[in-house]
Amino acid sequence: MTATLAPDSAAGAAGAAGAAGDTVTPTHRTPGGPAAPYDVEAVRTDFPALGQIVHGNKPVVFLDSGASAQKPVAVLEAMDRLYTECYANVHRGTYEFSAESTRRYEDAREAVRGFLNAADAREIVFTGNATEAINLVAYTWGRTHLGPGDAILITELEHHANIVPWQMLRDVTGCELRVAPITDDGALDMAGFARLLDERVKLVAVAHTSNVLGTILPVAEIARRAHAVGARVLLDGCQAVVHGTVDVQDLDCDFYVFSGHKLYGPTGIGVLYGKLDLLEAMPPFKGGGDMIESVTFAETVFAPPPARFEAGTPPIAEAVGLAAAIAYVQGLGIEAIAAHEADLLRYAMQRLSAIEGLTIHGTATPKAAVISFSMAGIHPQDLSMVLDRSGLALRAGHHCAQPLMARLGVTGTTRASFGLYSSRADVDALVAALERARTILS
Repeated sequence: MTATLAPDSAAGAAGAAGAAGDTVTPTHRTPGGPAAPYDVEAVRTDFPALGQIVHGNKPVVFLDSGASAQKPVAVLEAMDRLYTECYANVHRGTYEFSAESTRRYEDAREAVRGFLNAADAREIVFTGNATEAINLVAYTWGRTHLGPGDAILITELEHHANIVPWQMLRDVTGCELRVAPITDDGALDMAGFARLLDERVKLVAVAHTSNVLGTILPVAEIARRAHAVGARVLLDGCQAVVHGTVDVQDLDCDFYVFSGHKLYGPTGIGVLYGKLDLLEAMPPFKGGGDMIESVTFAETVFAPPPARFEAGTPPIAEAVGLAAAIAYVQGLGIEAIAAHEADLLRYAMQRLSAIEGLTIHGTATPKAAVISFSMAGIHPQDLSMVLDRSGLALRAGHHCAQPLMARLGVTGTTRASFGLYSSRADVDALVAALERARTILS
């Protein structure tokens, strides 16, 4: 149940470690030693927030990592080192602080390149978040390549960030927006997808993994079929990069986006991967400093990628924090994390399925460690608030996927999304709290 299908990248691990300023190792691992069995209780000690007590005497049970994950000490320390040792703006100064900040920022780009197995660091653009990355593609590539008679193909399970920018582009360019259906168990209906995919489709934009259902889409096959009709492919990887290895060359996608804060890194940073020839042909998204070769009052000559798309002061500390997060995840072992989460998902599905009146939405496989559910007669918000009193943090609502909620026939769900620090004890606490909530709210 991993997010893709490629081995861990030693080059990516080395690059990520260097980007953080020094080797980043989980505190319970021996640098250079043999891989130890996955010890989730030891992992949890790297996350200070998880040791807190809320509502007087309730230990935190954090099950909302799909919205935003907690941060390990290694990430916080890497960002602190930048600010206390050498902080300065990048690409501009000739003095030591600026040179060192620039090195760490560009090392972070190399860390992301290795993490995604991109062919060239110039294919990695830092943005404010994944939503900005999608909008960048819509405003630059989309406005120059789409018009009346063309079509964009998405799916019913998309996050709003992979719906709204394409609607806005449709309204500006006159192109068509098509929506591929899903099956009742939450899988992409590949026959329905194929019926909608023809030579008029110029872009296929789909989630790699659903933030609501956990469904992992067959994105390599989607890319193959899209390219066969001449379409480009954008993958929303926000949920996928957290749960398994992603190899953009193996997937052969044209664009890939993800956000740092779901990958145990800081907020305020996202990533756009784009094939270099596409980025080189795209106009800028924003204008300003650091994205130019030269400026006169008559004209501006823009810098090549990725600088062309990074106007203004970039997220310097955030990039360093993201690199540290990547190094941390790779230090634990992406495959080890995936195996732990797969075991946890099986356990949670089994235990939750036994609760009277509880319906799980999304049972298709392969599936990431995300479970959305409803309890008969209980509003998701009410349920989430009662669970909070027991120390459990779950997300309730439409999860920025209102069209998917309509497809499921609900106004919202309660969602438990697991992370590398989640445990069977967390699942047991959730089940016990749900049983109590059912008694209180029914």
